[in-house]
Amino acid sequence: MNIAANQIDYQTLNEMVRTSLETDITISHCLGQRYIATGLSGKNIEIYGTPGNAMGSYLCDGVIHLYGNAQEATGDTMNGGTIYVHGSAGDGTGYAMRGGRIYIQNDAGYRTGIHMKAYEDKFPVVIIGGCAGSFLGEYQAGGVIVVLGMNTEHSHIVGYFCGTGMHGGKIYLRCDEKSLPNNLPKQVSVSVATSKDMEEIDAYLTEYCTAFSENKKDILAHSFYVLTPDTKNPYKQLYTYV
Repeated sequence: MNIAANQIDYQTLNEMVRTSLETDITISHCLGQRYIATGLSGKNIEIYGTPGNAMGSYLCDGVIHLYGNAQEATGDTMNGGTIYVHGSAGDGTGYAMRGGRIYIQNDAGYRTGIHMKAYEDKFPVVIIGGCAGSFLGEYQAGGVIVVLGMNTEHSHIVGYFCGTGMHGGKIYLRCDEKSLPNNLPKQVSVSVATSKDMEEIDAYLTEYCTAFSENKKDILAHSFYVLTPDTKNPYKQLYTYV
């Protein structure tokens, strides 16, 4: 199914996508229509243009390829499936993700991966090819975030307050030691990625490279660091009784 989205409002567009009996859907001339593929399953969607907020929110399964930049809240509370952003993504990408994978070719905005969580077979993954804005992995409770620092014009791989309130999961940063964020919270530990750490993200790096035609050997030739929480209760000092 092919949908030319120019001059179609977001409600009409989303209804066309939801009610389509076809599995493969292509949306062209997208400009600001929000909530595309919200809660959907079993569809493969290609989007050309710039969708509005919350693309792929509550996604259950299926695949979204966006050829352009995403706005805010991409993959908000998604449960499964895969989103590929052939461009950059805005703030709040992967907010409260519970499963699925988001691959971003270039940069991501503020608060990417905030409140990510994992449970049983649900394991969320976000890979960012460029850099990430401030508050990356804020309150992260599970899953994996990887920042590769490649496809970007920015000099810093992450912004301020990386890992604030983090109490689960891992954040991988592909950078030199001197480029590590110098304002990490006290409850977050940083270490050189071990071979076991790298094994955990190997399949995701392969998928990223396949989607965006990147050279995996070049990526792995650089050093990686891992951020992990050293407490499950980062706010212990705020309470009288714990």
